[in-house]
Amino acid sequence: MTGPGRAADGQVTKVIDNGDTKDRLDVVVIGDGYTADQLDQFHLDVKEKWNDFLGVEPYRTYQKLFNVWTVDAVSAESGVSGDPGQDVVRNTALGAHFWCDGTERLLCIDQQKVDSYVAKAPQADLVVVLANSTKYGGAGYNEASPSLGYDGIATFSAHNKDSSQVAVHETGHSLGKLADEYFYPGVPEYEQYTGPEMPQANSSVLTADAMAGARAKWYRWLGATSPDGGAVGAYEGGNYYVKGLYRPTDNSLMRTLGKPFNLPGAEAMIAGFYRHAKPAVPVGGARTWSSTARLALPRANDTAHGRVTVRWYLDGKELRRHRDRDRVAIGELTLGRGAHRLTATVTDATSAVRDPAVRASLTGSTSWTVQSGRGAAVDATTRAVAKPDGAR
Repeated sequence: MTGPGRAADGQVTKVIDNGDTKDRLDVVVIGDGYTADQLDQFHLDVKEKWNDFLGVEPYRTYQKLFNVWTVDAVSAESGVSGDPGQDVVRNTALGAHFWCDGTERLLCIDQQKVDSYVAKAPQADLVVVLANSTKYGGAGYNEASPSLGYDGIATFSAHNKDSSQVAVHETGHSLGKLADEYFYPGVPEYEQYTGPEMPQANSSVLTADAMAGARAKWYRWLGATSPDGGAVGAYEGGNYYVKGLYRPTDNSLMRTLGKPFNLPGAEAMIAGFYRHAKPAVPVGGARTWSSTARLALPRANDTAHGRVTVRWYLDGKELRRHRDRDRVAIGELTLGRGAHRLTATVTDATSAVRDPAVRASLTGSTSWTVQSGRGAAVDATTRAVAKPDGAR
């Protein structure tokens, strides 16, 4: 590696900044097959591909929950192994290669090498490897990292027209913990499933009637019109099996690229987002004292997706006239001298979530310490300020 290459290798950049890593879902993107003089292209590719992610629901609606980081990985050679042919071998930083396990489109990496770069970025929750390639393919590493804690790795090609859809599909596995909804007819071992119930939210041994009777799986969505077309039901075939397993809709993104997530799938994705991101976050959480307490809400409050409600409390008493505001001017409050506690509770009452267990994660609170003067008497002339709890 040349001197400039060594200097650039491992550099970390925050591309999308929506808040502190403790409050947001942090996506770490690493490129493979980019030489030192191709790093500018890598950064352009990341921005383009993230915009593609934001074209897919529920990423579009919940884009404020994400931070995006890049870590520069300098490869000795441009491109990746297996492109264009199986005999092509290239010396790259992450060892990305097609023809993994004999499957041409399967794009695998050396996970130890990936982790050496992931460790340089703060608190990765999801890892994406972007291969400098035009070849169709990708892969999902869907087990949580035992050492770094991230939810999984999605790999895909930077310059293939379908690559972004591949990546979003793979995050359906890692963030949504969703099963593939396609199946393999004509393959003996996948003709009939006879095992126990599946753990994924979008795969079941139950028919629609059995699901409704047992109040299990996606029964709350049965009969609802899904964005991928048709009504939610129990369609036989999925999780690779032709018979014995059912999927919620005929043709969602977990089966076919270019389709949306179905309703149960979107709910699972939102649950995955909120495993890492918080609904109630102060704007400027790293700052000190301010004359206004401001919230960074998780999404827009609109009729299409349901309300985002905000309740403000001063020393435990609700400030009713401030309901559903995203900020409170401290000077508007009636304060006694001394320290007070201002708390905001945010609830994302999205219509895309029906499971009460998931709904519970869509409510959160954050607080500010409010200071007004030094005594106990009311003094409206004293400048009052607030600081987010935990702020530096």
